[in-house]
Amino acid sequence: MQDYQYNKEELIADAENHRYADLKEKLTHLNEVDVADFIGALPATQVMIVFGLLEKEVAADVFANLPIENQEQLINSLDDQQLSTIIEDLSVDDAVDMIGELPANIVRKVLRNATPETRQMINHFLRYPDDSVGSIMTSEFVDLKRELTIKEAIDRIRHTGKDKETISTCYVTDQEHHLEGTASIKDLLLASDEQRVEDVMEKDVISVATTDDQEVAARLFNKYDFVALPVVDAENRLVGIVTVDDAVDVMEDETTEDIEKMAALQPSEKPYLKTSVMEMAKHRILWLLILMISGMITGIILERFTDAFVAIPLLVTFIPMLTDTGGNAGSQSSALIIRGLAVGEVSPHDWLKIVWKELRVSIIVGAALAAVNYVRIVITYKNISSMIAFTVSLTMFFTVILAKLIGGILPLVAKKIHVDPAIMAAPLITTIVDAMSLIIYFSIAGKLLGV
Repeated sequence: MQDYQYNKEELIADAENHRYADLKEKLTHLNEVDVADFIGALPATQVMIVFGLLEKEVAADVFANLPIENQEQLINSLDDQQLSTIIEDLSVDDAVDMIGELPANIVRKVLRNATPETRQMINHFLRYPDDSVGSIMTSEFVDLKRELTIKEAIDRIRHTGKDKETISTCYVTDQEHHLEGTASIKDLLLASDEQRVEDVMEKDVISVATTDDQEVAARLFNKYDFVALPVVDAENRLVGIVTVDDAVDVMEDETTEDIEKMAALQPSEKPYLKTSVMEMAKHRILWLLILMISGMITGIILERFTDAFVAIPLLVTFIPMLTDTGGNAGSQSSALIIRGLAVGEVSPHDWLKIVWKELRVSIIVGAALAAVNYVRIVITYKNISSMIAFTVSLTMFFTVILAKLIGGILPLVAKKIHVDPAIMAAPLITTIVDAMSLIIYFSIAGKLLGV
């Protein structure tokens, strides 16, 4: 149990008041992630001072969890020996992630202070495309040969496992490094010393390729509750593993990106409070301009049916309700389909099933809303014709059906043409449904009310 519970405000106060002895003692009892979170909240002038208080054994782990701007600041401040020590202690995947975000001049300093072996490994990993499994894997795993005895295998784990990312699962390969199976540390420890690795290894191995999208790996972790997942090349040679912490990062990044796109924002990798006002405005304005211009279609439609307003002014009062309900109905369907696509529950091939299901759901929902709406209008507006109430309610029925079908289909179309389905979310669907609901509304009004 920890002697000190993480209290960021208290630690910041210690740093501000130069109580470094107390601060150093408290930091020794904290998890590296909490220490990095605390350092990331400090002003630039104190980051180097506080980082210097850390024990050498934990400095690299803390460094790996720092925001990229703090990593860049420390790289500029550390001498070559200190920097070399941290780089060598970093796991390869963390080093690759960091280098991918640093400016070129800082990258040169990092690589200059890495050993030739580390530099070669980093350069190898940097060749993989962004968002591929190869870009997030690590080469720090334990590999065994099937002919080893259990005693020999455990001795190898003891000898090589200290600097590995994980030893809970070991990977069995042949002489050419082809992946043959996996052996859990539990099975190895429970087996007798005379048995061989091939006697306890699992031969049916689920793996991913270096060129697979990193979301594929994240889905496998979610489905099978893996701790680590082997990564193979085109010839089924084991080249690395993806660990669960990297998979969680991928899930968080992808979810954040989808949420931003669904809210009509350009994705940003920086935290909210560390994003400048100008950068934030730049990320927001593009989609707002697109939606504003597309929203002009609604004005054109309203202008076309001006005569209907003149004949029955009351019709105008129901437009916000119809468009809002249609937009909300479409957003419900799109959110479910986008999530289904993200977790692999549905695919574009299921479009007929999705259309049939959304059609049935929309008929039930649309009929219920139309009925309630008819009663509400009749009760609220006692002096108007019941035909107006019927017109609005019938429009409501067809608007809900159309909105749910559009909300269900558009993400599938986006996926099919290799566009992120998240962009087909609330703002865009609402704009489309608004225009369609107005056309339906005034078309029905023209037929039933003669306007």
